[in-house]
Amino acid sequence: MRTITRALVAIVLVCGALAVMRTTAIAQAPAPGAAAPKPDAETLLRAAPLPADASKTMKARALVDAAIKMTNGGEAVKLLWQATEIDPTLDDPYVYLGLYYNSRSDFESVVKVYKKLVKYQPASTSAYLNIGEAYMSLTPPQPQEAIVYYRKAYEIDPNSAFAALRIGELLARQGNRNDAVKFLKQARADSAKNPAIASEAEKALRQLGVM
Repeated sequence: MRTITRALVAIVLVCGALAVMRTTAIAQAPAPGAAAPKPDAETLLRAAPLPADASKTMKARALVDAAIKMTNGGEAVKLLWQATEIDPTLDDPYVYLGLYYNSRSDFESVVKVYKKLVKYQPASTSAYLNIGEAYMSLTPPQPQEAIVYYRKAYEIDPNSAFAALRIGELLARQGNRNDAVKFLKQARADSAKNPAIASEAEKALRQLGVM
């Protein structure tokens, strides 16, 4: 079931088109012999003051921008959580938080991040998928919790090959062969747009004896 890696959940399921190279910033520590550390958050925010009438979104984005320029992961995470308080509807801080916690295999925190997002963006398919993936990445995995969120994602987007794949795989685990085949066939049919998903669905169907 785990052919598609969860090493970086949000690469496939990311809530917005963010530059991947920037997502590593909050997870890095200064290299040995590196130049002086970057300014702290307060210095970064003072360097680019916002207008007095700045919107909540502008303020939240300023915190995100400051966070991704920092080398201290702990401080960066604090800023990102602050950004979710200022504008809880803004995708960016949740995505960076999800990547940060995911890189540390802290999947309980990944669940926390995306559960907060769906409170404010209840139609975010990717957020529900990220929650499902995080539940399946826990030790031990929690498939009963995961499938609830995969199904929510599927309800929002019935054309989601990824949601169909995960639901089919979990139904197969439960012994619900007929419904599993239905979902897996849907995932397999999306080979043009999602060849990796289609390939995994094909493998699961073969295990069920379906050609």
